[in-house]
Amino acid sequence: MFTGIIQSLGKLKQEKNFLKIEILDKPFDIQIGDSIAVDGICLTVKEITNNQFKVDVSEETLKKTSLGEKSSINRIVNLEPALRISDRLGGHIVSGHIDGLGKVENVEKLKKSWLLSIRWQNKSFSKYIVEKGSICVNGISLTIAKSDNHGEIFTIAIIPHTWSNTNLKYLSIGDSVNLEGDALIKYVEKLLFFEKNKYVENLSEEISSDWLKENGWNK
Repeated sequence: MFTGIIQSLGKLKQEKNFLKIEILDKPFDIQIGDSIAVDGICLTVKEITNNQFKVDVSEETLKKTSLGEKSSINRIVNLEPALRISDRLGGHIVSGHIDGLGKVENVEKLKKSWLLSIRWQNKSFSKYIVEKGSICVNGISLTIAKSDNHGEIFTIAIIPHTWSNTNLKYLSIGDSVNLEGDALIKYVEKLLFFEKNKYVENLSEEISSDWLKENGWNK
């Protein structure tokens, strides 16, 4: 589990069947077997050398996230070690399991902040967008400022600290970003769906022919 507060930046490089990440600034405690969020993707450390560590990554992860593209051109990634029980939950609950990719629609520089607009590649995930709610973009816990097209396109406001200490400052229009919706919304969605189905099943049982027979309506 993570909280979406980036601890450091890293440089990504693909070598054979694994990825190598060089920690560029703010080194943090890391052990073999630890979970590290790399641009929001939960990966397991398999080897450590000085300020570098290696992780295994599946073909599915390379295909469904931005890591495949980034690893081929040595791009900068956001890094966050897994949350300790004693740590502050400074952002929101992040699992490190990416829902889908987004495309940067616009980057606007304001006087005291930046506005970043993103479009879901798969608009079915737009249901997880709630204005003033949370969204994880490349592993960063951010607040949704506004949305359009029922959440297919959403805009987030970036403060100077976040802009300077993450890889958002390197984004250009058309770039891909990893997106993870708020886990709380997903749990609520699951519960509502379950209760709806449960109600339908019970209703179906109440008006079935067996029920009618048992209650003397169908001899």
